Amino acid sequence: MNIIYSGVFVDDQEKALKFYTEVLGFVKKADIPVGEFRWLTVVSPDDLDGTEFLLEPNSNPVAEQYQKGIFEQGIPATSLGVDDVQAEYERLTELGVAFKVEPTDYGHYKIASFDDTCGNLIQIQQT
Repeated sequence: MNIIYSGVFVDDQEKALKFYTEVLGFVKKADIPVGEFRWLTVVSPDDLDGTEFLLEPNSNPVAEQYQKGIFEQGIPATSLGVDDVQAEYERLTELGVAFKVEPTDYGHYKIASFDDTCGNLIQIQQT
């Protein structure tokens, strides 16, 4: 069994696409109109056939409340793997990304969390 898609709810798909591609460095994989929204995914440039990250509209009131609730509680919507949390923190900070949790060492892993500008806290993790 494999993970094909994973993703987050976003408050604006176009803004999310710009952030996830231009700032984080993902590559757009799918962009299919679905009514007033899009089936919009990005992938790692290192694995173009890998797991797709779905930028899903939070137009459903339940999704919107869920997204808002976990954000307010400081819970990351997802975790993305990086080789070096400190280096990625510095790179993203230079690009204007707002971190809520600076790089923190927990022994066998390091984490940091940032605001993706689309309603989510995203954690980066180095193991």
